[in-house]
Amino acid sequence: MKEPVSAIRNLGPAMETACAAAGIHSADELRAMGPDEAYTRLLQNGTRPHFIGYYVLVMGLQNRPWNDCRGEEKKALRKRFDAIKAKAFDQDLDAFEQMMNQIGIRKAGQT
Repeated sequence: MKEPVSAIRNLGPAMETACAAAGIHSADELRAMGPDEAYTRLLQNGTRPHFIGYYVLVMGLQNRPWNDCRGEEKKALRKRFDAIKAKAFDQDLDAFEQMMNQIGIRKAGQT
């Protein structure tokens, strides 16, 4: 039997539901793809971008408490998060539509 996403430290039912909607159905799948690819998929599937959600995922996959991210490590994760957001949203959209997607007003591709 596959281990559920919620078996990973810090991740609960809401993340499990979001992952399932993005095509990630087990803890092993999530571990194999890593936090950056997983978070990209979540964003492309309509999850609103939220830095804390991203670093909770990163910390969970490292089996660390969610609030263990500080200082330079947190700054580096913020840069990764910003790059993931830019990658996740369709670059063919005009600047206004990109901004609306990035702040979570609209799902990517929604008109």
